[in-house]
Formats: sequence, C-alpha cells, structure tokens
Amino acid sequence: MTGSEARPRPALVARLRAAGCVFAEEEAALLIQASAGSAARLELLVARRVAGEPLEPLLGWVEFAGLRLHVEPGVFVPRRRTERLAERAAAETVARAPATALDLCCGIGAIGAVIADRDPDARLIAADIDPAAVRCARVNLPHATVVEGDLFAPVPPHLRRRFDVIAVNAPYVPTGAIPSLPPEARDHEPVAALDGGDDGLDLHRRIAAEAEAWLAPDGLLLIEASADQAPASAALFAAAGFAAAIERDDERGSTLVTVRAAAPS
Repeated sequence: MTGSEARPRPALVARLRAAGCVFAEEEAALLIQASAGSAARLELLVARRVAGEPLEPLLGWVEFAGLRLHVEPGVFVPRRRTERLAERAAAETVARAPATALDLCCGIGAIGAVIADRDPDARLIAADIDPAAVRCARVNLPHATVVEGDLFAPVPPHLRRRFDVIAVNAPYVPTGAIPSLPPEARDHEPVAALDGGDDGLDLHRRIAAEAEAWLAPDGLLLIEASADQAPASAALFAAAGFAAAIERDDERGSTLVTVRAAAPS
C-alpha cells in the first residue's frame, strides 16, 4: 500500500462506519487497494459495500486459516469458526498419510485448501451442489478433483469405503432463523448454502444415512454444527452405527461432531 492508501480518506471511513461496518478503516484501505487507483471503481465497490454486500466477494478473496482464497459474489463466504474444522481435518489427513480425503459441501473449497496446504500429497476430492461455488473451488483446489452435485452423488463410485477423512460444513441454519441472519448472508449468499430445514439437521440426517458407504474402516468424519444442535447431530450418527462425540472451540465459536467408523476386526 502507498502512504495515502494506508490512511484512507476520513469521509470514506465515515461512510462505511455509518453503514454499520465495524472495521471501517481497515475495510476502506482494502477497498482502495481493490480499486487499483480507479475512482469510479472505488465508488462502485463502496456503494455495493454500503448497500450490504459482503466485503470478501468485492475484494475477490477471503483469508481463511492463513490462506488467501478466491471468492466470487453470490457464494457462501467461509467463516472463521470453520477454521477449526479445516485444521482438524488437515491434521487427521497428515496423521493418516497417504490419505484420501473428501471436502463435502465444499463451497469455495476452503477446508480442502487447508488440507492441500498441509498435506500436498493427500488424494483430495471436493463436492458441492452450487455451480458458482464449484467454479471457485476449482480455482482454490487446482490439484484436487472437484465435482458438482448433491452430497455424495457426484463422488467417483470407485472411492466407496476409501475415504480416511470426510470433512463437512453442510448447511445447518434452521429455515425459520434465516430471516434473522445478517444481511450479508441473508441477502447475498445462496439459500441452499444456509438452509438446513426445520431444525437445521436435514443434511446431517442424509449424511448419517450415507456415510458408511464412503468411510474407510476406522475413517473419521468431521461435521460442523451449532452448539445447540450438536447433541442431536451426534445422536443421528450414533443411531447409524458410528461412534460420535462433540468437540468445542470456544475461542472461535466452533462446534464439531466427530464421527468414527468401526475399526477393522
């Protein structure tokens, strides 16, 4: 950044702050940088941000677990709390090397990108139903196989019972709670990336029913949930024959359900 970019114009900062941007000075500096010196481009970006669009798609990137990942308007922006899921999945993949891993409901491929960064030799598959998200994931995961479709449906069938690690950030917002989400999510992210059904666990039920066909013996599935939902999610997987437990990271507000397949006898 130049000196002028390091100190954004007070009027610009005030405009962003009035729109509810808590980190207005930092956002102003990033938007100036993204405008590449074009006043018209800067005005367009600021107007869209003031109107409530998420910052990251305006910049074209999001920082996640120390990585800068490509993101486009209209896709789900990965949250900081999901870094815990990505780090756990990556650590498990490294520990099981050479491992085969699946980033299910991958979105832009954030979890897969952390796995690939920490274990470049991992065999990595990523899957999502949203074409825009898949397009971003293919940029962020250039050496992975990224497929488009509903849950496990597009995953190559020869990988049944081959996945050592499955990481899942499936939609888990209860349908009735969507209107209360921040406008960045409610108005600018696809409903399919948010809506988990009446109790938020519709996809958890489907994944619990299908996971046995895909996990390797002693494989591990990690799935994000809210703190309130986690006991019910864990019960779904336990009912499907898995050993399920709950892990919490209070610092990042993360709750994971860990699901283990039976070890080979």
